[in-house]
Order: sequence, then structure tokens, then C-alpha cells
Amino acid sequence: ENSLLKTSTCSSVNPSGVFVSPYALNLTSFTKLVKRLQERHPEFSRDEIVEAVQEVRRINKGVLSGLAISSIEEKTSAIL
Repeated sequence: ENSLLKTSTCSSVNPSGVFVSPYALNLTSFTKLVKRLQERHPEFSRDEIVEAVQEVRRINKGVLSGLAISSIEEKTSAIL
């Protein structure tokens, strides 16, 4: 029972019934970031932009949290 409680408090289901992992990145911020980068670099595909953001994450020891979106945008733009 206790382990079931722990499991249920570590994840959630959003109002539309979709499972949300506690380890998922903030998709709202990620979506905004990708949209800003697509506007700034229309010559690159979404996949190329996402790949560049992943490279920024790799360079930053595997995390993006703690970095301002504008900083991530600048670092990603430099890679693109």
C-alpha cells in the first residue's frame, strides 16, 4: 500500500487524461523555446532545432533547468 501511494504521488494524470511523468520537461517552456527558435532560424527544421537544444543540454551536464530560456535560446542559436 505504501509503495502504491509513493507511485501515485510521483506521477499524475492531467485533465485530458494523459499520463505526465515527473521527469518530463516543462513542455510549455520547451514549446515556447522551439517556437522562438523557429521564428529566429526559419532555415532550420524543428528536428534540427530540437537536436541543437539537446546539444545545449549535453554541454550543460545533461540539464537545462537553472538556465534562463533566453540563455538556452542564445546557446542553441550559436550551435545552429
